[in-house]
Amino acid sequence: MKQIYFIINPKARNGYCLTIWKRVEAKLINNQIPFKAFFSEYHGHVIKLAEQFANSNNEDKVIIAVGGDGTISEVVNGIINHTNITLGFVPGGSGNDFSRGFHIPTHPEEALEAILRLMKTEAPLIDVGKITMKDDSEHFFINNMGAGFDALISYEVNHSKVKAWLNKLSLGRLVYVYFLLKKLFSYKTSTIDLSIDGRRHILEQTWFVTVSNQAYYGGGMKIAPEAVPDDGLLDITVVHHLSRLKLLAVFISVFWGKHVHFKEVKTFKGKAVAIHSSSSLYVHADGENIGFTPLKIHVKTKTIKVLTRV
Repeated sequence: MKQIYFIINPKARNGYCLTIWKRVEAKLINNQIPFKAFFSEYHGHVIKLAEQFANSNNEDKVIIAVGGDGTISEVVNGIINHTNITLGFVPGGSGNDFSRGFHIPTHPEEALEAILRLMKTEAPLIDVGKITMKDDSEHFFINNMGAGFDALISYEVNHSKVKAWLNKLSLGRLVYVYFLLKKLFSYKTSTIDLSIDGRRHILEQTWFVTVSNQAYYGGGMKIAPEAVPDDGLLDITVVHHLSRLKLLAVFISVFWGKHVHFKEVKTFKGKAVAIHSSSSLYVHADGENIGFTPLKIHVKTKTIKVLTRV
């Protein structure tokens, strides 16, 4: 059996992730499965741990993230240049969009059982999105990225005590709803200069642009219903030219992927994307703030082996 490394984010879901890990650990010990476990201590630590494990030798390994979407994203950024790593995930965060998009059970023991079962087969190679910022810094995403209103919401969520409070009540998903309503009536839309595979689109009064590798983001919103994580394409969603009240209707419908039927919602597919804006906009990658527009994105096809039922 391949070496198994667990990277646990003890702060995920306001600390409840530790309880999840204890359940997973007990099952591993009970089944006499050898493993190594490490805990992240600060933002960005997971990247360093994942890279360290990947570099330790050339043997094939499995790195399993136990945490939220931010945790899995950091592992991706740590192993992006290594072909000897297979990625697994036990959901322990509040959003867990990676587990939705990649059909991973939400129950910790069931997720572990699925991982152990999938380890006996050849893991599929999954696409990854690469973002290049204005200063040439690079960030990679496996779920999605966004610029504009959704990125502002992600920023507010990640810097708020409300998230911790709602997580204690097992209502973590509602934090996105809270900040959407809070910022809805003060947010100013922008003109977006969007280039997709060399074709230019000028989109006025734009609320946000998302670029997706899989369908879900924001704690269960089906933002890109047709996204497939191994098709070599990114799915682009643009929401523009609509009132604040109609944006609420779009927001409600996005949980079922029905927002694409609104005429103010534009969808595209492509391999290379560039986003410029009339004013500097917040940008997120897998829900984590990474800076501001402008930026470029391109898809890295079949880059990371993932233990998934996709």
